Amino acid sequence: RLLETNAKRKTGSEIKKLIELQPKTALVKIDNEERIIPIEDLKTGDTIIVKPGGRIPADGKIISGFSTIDESMVTGESLPVEKNQDSKVIGGTINKTGSFEFVVTAIGDNSVLGQIIKLVENAQASKAPIQKLADKVASVFVPVVIGIAVITFAAWLVLGGDNSFSSALLNFVAVLIIACPCALGLATPTAIITGTGKGAQHGILIKNGQVLELVHKMKAVVFDKTGTLTEGKPVVSIIQTFGITQEELVMYTASLEKKSEHIVGLAIIDYAHKKGINIIEPESFISIPGKGVEGIINSKKIIAGNKKFMLEKNIDLSSLKDYDNIKTAVYTAVNNELKGFIGIDDELKEFSAEAINSLKSMGIKTIMITGDNPGAAKSIADKTGVDEFEAEVLPGDKANAVKKFQQEYGITAMVGDGINDAPALAQSDIGIAVGKGTDVAIETAEIVLINDDLRSVVKAIKLSRHTLRIIKQNLFWAFIYNVIGIPLAALGLLNPMFAALAMAFSSVSVVSNSLRLKSIRL
Repeated sequence: RLLETNAKRKTGSEIKKLIELQPKTALVKIDNEERIIPIEDLKTGDTIIVKPGGRIPADGKIISGFSTIDESMVTGESLPVEKNQDSKVIGGTINKTGSFEFVVTAIGDNSVLGQIIKLVENAQASKAPIQKLADKVASVFVPVVIGIAVITFAAWLVLGGDNSFSSALLNFVAVLIIACPCALGLATPTAIITGTGKGAQHGILIKNGQVLELVHKMKAVVFDKTGTLTEGKPVVSIIQTFGITQEELVMYTASLEKKSEHIVGLAIIDYAHKKGINIIEPESFISIPGKGVEGIINSKKIIAGNKKFMLEKNIDLSSLKDYDNIKTAVYTAVNNELKGFIGIDDELKEFSAEAINSLKSMGIKTIMITGDNPGAAKSIADKTGVDEFEAEVLPGDKANAVKKFQQEYGITAMVGDGINDAPALAQSDIGIAVGKGTDVAIETAEIVLINDDLRSVVKAIKLSRHTLRIIKQNLFWAFIYNVIGIPLAALGLLNPMFAALAMAFSSVSVVSNSLRLKSIRL
């Protein structure tokens, strides 16, 4: 018990470091006065002042000021991150240069640190399927051992000669001591605890032991494109008009997209703001998820969306015959006549291609699914090197796509970041949410990658393989002690004192073997 507790203490050191990150006090702005209050008295909505070099006391949103913040202990990001107005800050991180004010949005268990700690603690408390097998074996093992001990006592009592009773009692006790299933009980939980702790150290939050065991069996990984393989921050790359000015095209499109939540629309709105193009309020507005938007602007019917949406609306696209190489674009029609398109590019994340290549080298099938058109999908697929991709997949169909891959390849993981990925994450055998994703995605997934680095998927697989190898080694040693020791004790060849020493050594060896996980390189 002491050894198991010690293992928990050591593997929980990273979590304790996170807990200790929060400062004891906070500088709060109340009625235009600065007051220092205990961290326990903070509440959401409080305005906090953070000065250079200080720790941020809670999660929040900056309302004034600019700074760079060291988030390495929470996200694993080695370089300080620039923050300005409306940027989110994480409690426990370190303010580097500037001074700023922010409004508290989450405290305690609802904060990023609180959620991290909760996830890891739940994972450490859960049982892996292999542990359930060990529990079943132990439930049979104990009565069998008691039976062997009773038979040993009876046999030595009858055949033991002059000192039959003392020999019978000694050997009876020796059998019970050597067969004590402590090592069997420690074999799995100590490895799971150490494995989840190691994962937390690398920014990989594993919600339960079942997932840690399942990851190494993964046969395929399905990636969402936008925000997962790519930065998710598309920018306007080209504007082509037919019969109207670029300013008019951007005005019509941005005015409709302002009411949509699509990330491509946000790129057009940003472009309009930068160019000083006026955005007006539509007289009416309808959003069709995965297709586009339509509405009335200045008494004109405006339709903006993908090419499939244009065809559904019977818009003539013959003027596009010279623009087949456009990857992602928002097409805009005015009064049912195509007036142009705005081309969008999305930047690939730094380590996406490296992660895909590593997964392929491990024999794992890599797949990308996206709602974008085939041209844009193929461009990203070629850059990352995924084995296959599916384009123009509507949000509601992502789960069906994952189900198809499960039937084709077997155990399949889904990596996503958005609300529309949640059904697919739930459908997959292993849901993996990137750390900058939505709360819904993170809640649905079994694994959360805090640092937004897809190489962590590879690390999670390596961690799972190492952990399962350690568990199997532990179970082997736990059983081999009993297989060798019980017959020796029953035959009178093992003194109870040596049996006690061997039993203790078996527990020590199992825990020590589990702690080796702390030193592995992922």
